[in-house]
Amino acid sequence: MKAKLKKGLVFFALQLIIFYILPLFAGPTDTMGLVIIQFAATFVLSFIVGIFSISDIKFVYPVVTTVSFIPVITIYMNSTAYIYLAFYAVITVVGVLLGTKVRHLFAKDGK
Repeated sequence: MKAKLKKGLVFFALQLIIFYILPLFAGPTDTMGLVIIQFAATFVLSFIVGIFSISDIKFVYPVVTTVSFIPVITIYMNSTAYIYLAFYAVITVVGVLLGTKVRHLFAKDGK
């Protein structure tokens, strides 16, 4: 149980780095590029969660990702960025589902 929790915390920590640390390195004119990089990184990370997580972490991950983005809007963006919450929810759900499907396709025992 502790190993699963540690793995989940690593994924959540990486997601928080994407949301909170990455914007510190962007300039004032890099906003759209930053958003695209964050979307892509979130999709890749959620895909990895879907592949490597066999616990319930992968079902909680989209919710935690979406909720953890709310403070980012108030810190780095303005109120028009609330629409990104829906985008992050969809991106993480699709990434986890695709990762889970890939895991099942390449599973040796067919389960």
